Amino acid sequence: MPEHSPALAYRGTDFYCDVAIPNPDALEVVHEDARVLAFHHTRPFWQVHLVVVPKRHIASLTAAGPEDEADLRALLRVVADVARAVEREHGAAAVLTNLGAYQDSKHLHVHVHAGARR
Repeated sequence: MPEHSPALAYRGTDFYCDVAIPNPDALEVVHEDARVLAFHHTRPFWQVHLVVVPKRHIASLTAAGPEDEADLRALLRVVADVARAVEREHGAAAVLTNLGAYQDSKHLHVHVHAGARR
């Protein structure tokens, strides 16, 4: 992502609703449909680091309710596809979501990563 990118200066609490979802052209997108966006992390923590998010705001995995079922199914389907591709290409993949104080952006998001931590 370019040095002048808004992602590098973002200081809010929901990067996904505020920056990523409205501006997918500024990201390195690997999947986008009506419900889910998947892209290479703008500030990767691992050698390979992608993020998968529902486009509709869901605060976290534990905040999700029955009304979120269709979005969660779509999210999980894309997470599996992205993880499968990472595993195939790199020999391994990890899938992670953060909750509570561990969750920097208060929008459900799933990290798919492989390789050494940066």
